[in-house]
Amino acid sequence: MTVPQAGTGALSVVAGSVPAPGPGEVRTVRVEVEDGLPVDGARFAEFALATLNDPRSWGRGGTMSFARTDGDADIVVVLASPDTSAALCRPLVTYGKLSCRTGSRAVLTLFRWVGAHPDYGDDRTGYRRYLVNHEVGHVLGHGHESCPGPGERAPVMQQQTKGLLGCAPNSWPYPDA
Repeated sequence: MTVPQAGTGALSVVAGSVPAPGPGEVRTVRVEVEDGLPVDGARFAEFALATLNDPRSWGRGGTMSFARTDGDADIVVVLASPDTSAALCRPLVTYGKLSCRTGSRAVLTLFRWVGAHPDYGDDRTGYRRYLVNHEVGHVLGHGHESCPGPGERAPVMQQQTKGLLGCAPNSWPYPDA
């Protein structure tokens, strides 16, 4: 797929709601996709919530669970074109190639959603899981971490989008859960 540099600039909420599947504190998630992008919003929303509710994600051990809503939410996951994501991420300078957290929004750029990162090889799904977990991790209050050493698994809060720096790719906060 060719990544358009811009969509319409307008974000649409993906309609529907899905209850939290597990125990623990429920965090509500609203999913928004920029209009004019070649993206199936419902499939994107399903992927984001499946990632967040995976046992290896932030709700490990039943401490937290994620419910999707199309109303007010604790967390908003946005998929936007490079131009719109860059605008939403300001004052950070992302050039539309980096995703970000701004307030309660995890802003994912379509540039990386489609192209992933070369360090992930052909594992675009793994990279997409990393992207969701990393940016939502920021919304949950987690900061950046460093590569623990060559060959070690990268922490999900490492800026893997900027390169793995000798670490192995990792999509999950708790990969062994």
